[in-house]
Amino acid sequence: MGLFDWVFGQFIDVIEWTDDSQNTMVYRFPRKDNEIKYGAKLTVRESQMAIFVNEGVIADVLSPGIYELDTNNLPIITSLENWNHGFNSPFKAEIYFLNTKRFTNLKWGTKNPIMLRDPEFRMVRLRAFGTYEIKIAEPKRFMKEIVGTDSLFIVDEIEHQLTNHILSRLPTVLGKSDISILDFAANYGEFGEYITQKIAPSFDEYGLELTDILVENISLPEEVEKALDRRTSRELTGDLDKYIKQQTGEALGNSSKGNSSIGEILGVGIGVSLGQDMISQIGKADKNTPPPLPSRDESLYYVAIDGISDGPYDVRKIRALIKKGKLTGETLIWTKRLKDWTSAKSIFEQYFDNNTPPPLPTS
Repeated sequence: MGLFDWVFGQFIDVIEWTDDSQNTMVYRFPRKDNEIKYGAKLTVRESQMAIFVNEGVIADVLSPGIYELDTNNLPIITSLENWNHGFNSPFKAEIYFLNTKRFTNLKWGTKNPIMLRDPEFRMVRLRAFGTYEIKIAEPKRFMKEIVGTDSLFIVDEIEHQLTNHILSRLPTVLGKSDISILDFAANYGEFGEYITQKIAPSFDEYGLELTDILVENISLPEEVEKALDRRTSRELTGDLDKYIKQQTGEALGNSSKGNSSIGEILGVGIGVSLGQDMISQIGKADKNTPPPLPSRDESLYYVAIDGISDGPYDVRKIRALIKKGKLTGETLIWTKRLKDWTSAKSIFEQYFDNNTPPPLPTS
């Protein structure tokens, strides 16, 4: 190492940090055995904090601004080193830059269905997923509890733990919300704010602030969704008599203008009679009578592949994609009878169970 390199290593005149990674939370200024020159320029940008560590002890914390390092803006280090009357020689201290911006689009999602009591359906199982945002709120606490002596700390190192915090508390929060599953979809925004308020205090112990939780989807098991569809259909039958009478009135009105044939009028009349019989039979039907067997599923499905909606595909094509491994159980899927996107396995569970080939025959 030449004389110039040695001199440069001993005296650092400009201390600053810029970050292009978008996921770095803490960065230690590369010092090794370098010494910081008295009067060096320190730049702390907006959305940054600078922490000085002297002999393993967190000393001064500097907010955004440009500093000329001396005893005036390093009062704790000055006290620790007995520099009450100033100093002129280089000093040693570790400098950590903390990124205080928001870290967004962190993912959360239930691994298994959550069992809840519902005001209308008593007990239901549901899944939920979305995103959340965090930021460093207490720099000293975050350094002590999480970072330690790590020279480069990124959000990926703590994301899993924070997600577990959310998921471990989510069933309790959902259980206390007293909101029916029928009202969840219409209240995602308010529900996300409610969850944030209830879970945010658990992030304080890390020196972090949970700024927001976004709920993107709350889904029910397929059999529950089918039951809701049947219930909706039964509610609609209450207007069947009015619908038939309306159709009859329109047909008679068209006949007076010469727009309807006798056959059409007779057809409407027969329809009225049959409709009245149907209404009468519906009123007399046993509530325990099972619904008719489902017909062959001719629905078309859209799938989310690499964040892009693809399709539509029929059931045979979906099954082929599952066999090829291009469509997993967690792949999101949608069809017109679904309100929101849901996992492929919740609809085509029977295709995933038999997707493993038998062992090869021995010779």
